[in-house]
This record gives sequence, structure tokens and C-alpha cells, in this order.
Amino acid sequence: MIERASPSDRAFLAMDTGEPPEQFGVVLLLDRAEGLGAEKVASLIAERLRAVPRLRRRLVRAPFGCGGPLWVDDPAFDVGEHVSAVCCPSPGDERALLDTALSVITRRLPRRAPLWAAVLVTGLAGGGRALVLVLHHALADGVGGLAVLADLVDSADRSPAARFPRPAPNRAALARDAWANRLGSLSRAGRSWYLLRESMRAGGGVRPPRATVSSLNRRTGPRRRLTVVRADLAAVRSAAHRHEATVNDLVLVAVAAALRMVLLDRGDTVDAFTVTVPVSGRGSGGGADLGNMVSPLLVTVPATGALDERLRQVADQVRTGRAAATGPPPIALLGWLFRPLAAVGGYRWYMNHQHRFHTLVTHVRGPAEPVTFGGAAVTSALAIGLGPGGNIPVYFEVLSYAGTLTVTITVDPDHFPGHEDLADALRGALERTVRHLGPGDT
Repeated sequence: MIERASPSDRAFLAMDTGEPPEQFGVVLLLDRAEGLGAEKVASLIAERLRAVPRLRRRLVRAPFGCGGPLWVDDPAFDVGEHVSAVCCPSPGDERALLDTALSVITRRLPRRAPLWAAVLVTGLAGGGRALVLVLHHALADGVGGLAVLADLVDSADRSPAARFPRPAPNRAALARDAWANRLGSLSRAGRSWYLLRESMRAGGGVRPPRATVSSLNRRTGPRRRLTVVRADLAAVRSAAHRHEATVNDLVLVAVAAALRMVLLDRGDTVDAFTVTVPVSGRGSGGGADLGNMVSPLLVTVPATGALDERLRQVADQVRTGRAAATGPPPIALLGWLFRPLAAVGGYRWYMNHQHRFHTLVTHVRGPAEPVTFGGAAVTSALAIGLGPGGNIPVYFEVLSYAGTLTVTITVDPDHFPGHEDLADALRGALERTVRHLGPGDT
């Protein structure tokens, strides 16, 4: 059985040349988890990850002439090397937890092992604990990360465990597979060209309109800071659906309003923000089908004018562009060119100088009903991404879980100070937008 790293997997590995690394995490806040220690977490994960084969596989190079790298079972796999515990510094509040989780997620995962880690955070106020799952983007995207969680929580409907370890394919099999892939690529050349044109169109084209010049696009450094904003998911959904829009459309409108308010206070006026929205091309497959399967969709989000008109404009753009963005991303389709350039810092250079977009907003849907881990109730779930870096000092990770919409704002505090002001502005923008567009709107 030959499982190659996909072009997107390889692209994210090539992009991972600096700080912060191409990693992301999900934080689960656990209630009444006093008896849950690192050994118990490791035991639970060891029992359950057998249904997620990729978590016990590492990337290896194929022999010369035998194609690209492949995911193979790690015969020396030890779950204990991937699970650890840290104590949250006093006072153990949400700020301390976010700082701790960020330090865990920014710790580079070793390439010699499967590209994930799980860290139990103890010492939280009130006796609670948290579980931080860290994944490399080559292993999974945000939707794939939630699929992993679905297989790790209690009472999951798991697929049968695969035999482990499976022997790595021999050189002859790899060579035959590589040549079959090369011939297949030739036969798919026309289709690939069409997908590339569609994907580029969704991402703004080869030469998109320049995003409005502002103080927002500043060169970032290695430091990050997190804040969290929460909203009632039912209220947000009701307001959005009332205007034939989605939850994500409404969040984009609120994000633009919040950014404009903060920039105005700094004497900087931006009436519309260009936002990159990752669109998943993933089907309804389970957690075993991982890898990175997202393409960028560029959306112009107005920050002034009537709220219902702003929401309509955003919804129309997303609805029109989504189909083009569900195919392979340009970084995958142009992998033969992208990867060597990225490996020598070309991607980082481009991100430091790009004027295509102002910020990035991702949105993934978690479980609609509460789940448990090790018998402890998961009271809240947060998505944390390290973002594209470059000259994008602020971006937003949106995750819905058990009736709550949680927005994690990641900023570079050295180049976008006042992250708490932005959180307050977004909280107020969400409340005003829902109140104005919800059932009470006349």
C-alpha cells in the first residue's frame, strides 16, 4: 500500500522554513478532570489512534527515481513521545492558558516522527484542565484536525483498526507507482490547467487589485498573542440565514467592522478589507483521509454602509467563488515550481511583500453536541493557527462547538499592539450585527 504525500502536503513542508512553524492546534477545556493525568491521556490516545493510521506514520524520502515522499508506518512509534503535560502558570486563567497553549503550538515538531503532539495543561483556575492537540499542516488542515479529534474523544464511532505496522513498499513497487503517476499526470494535463485557472481566479488572479494600503499590513516578527471572543451560535446563524447568508459571511462582516474601528482610532481609514478565506475541498470522509485540502478564496468585505447590504455583498462573493476554490490550491498544482522556491525562502519573501490581502479568516465546524474526553466534559474548544506570517500581523480562527461560536484572534503584538481593543471591537461588532440583522430587525 503506497500513500504518497500529496502536492499540498509537500508544499506546506517546503513553506516551513522559518518562524513560526507551519503548525496549528485545537484546545479543549476539560471540566472535572482532576484524575486525568498524562499517562491516562497517553493510554486513551494509544487505544484510539489505531483508527487514525496517519498518526502513526512519518514522512520518508523515496529512493532516487521512485517518486515523491511517502507516509509509512513508524515501527518505532511510541505514543509516550507525543504526549506530555505542562503546568499552567498562576493564576491559571484564560490568558495564562492561551499563553501556555501558544508556547506548545509554536514548538517545532520533529520531522523524524509522526507530525503531531498532545499536551495536557494542568494548574488551571478552578481545578480544570485542558488538552492541546498540535498538528503540522502537512498532516492535516483544520477540517482534518477536527476529524482527528472526532476519533479521539469518548464514544466516537471509530473505523476498524488497521494492521500496524505495515511494511514499507519495496523499491520496485515504488518505481512502478511513480511511473504510473507520471503518465497519469500527462493524461490529466488539460484538467490540471483548468483547475489552476479556476483556483487562481478564486484567489484573485495572477495580478489581483492591490489591497487598500493601510497600517495593517506590516512586516511581522516571531512573537504572537492570542485573545478569544465568543458569541451565541444560534443567534449568529439565525441572523445570517434570515438574509440568505452563512455564519461565516456574517463573521466576515463583523471582522471588517472591528478592524475599521481599531484602525480609525489610529488615524487610518479603510472602507473595505480584502480577506483570504480558506475553502475546504474535503469530502465527507473520515479522519483517516487527512492531509491539506484547502484553497484560498479572496473576498472583499465592505466595512461601511447598511449592514444588510454588506452581508449580501459578502454572501454573493463567497457563493460565486466557492466552487472555483474547492479544487487543488495553486501551491499544489504548481508544486514543481513552488516547492523549490519556497524551500529557499521564496514563499516567505513573497509574504513579506504581498499586497493581495489584509487578513485571513478561517472557519471550521466542530461537534454540535458536547463531547467528553476521558470522562471529562469538554466545556469549550478553541482553534489556534499561527497564520501566514509575512506582513499579516492579525488573523482570525473561527470554531463552532456545542452552540458557541469562538473566534481566536492571533496578533503580532510588536506590529499590531492593542489586541484587547480589537477583541472588544469584534465582540461589539458581532453583537450589533446580530441585533440589527436578527429577528428583531424591521
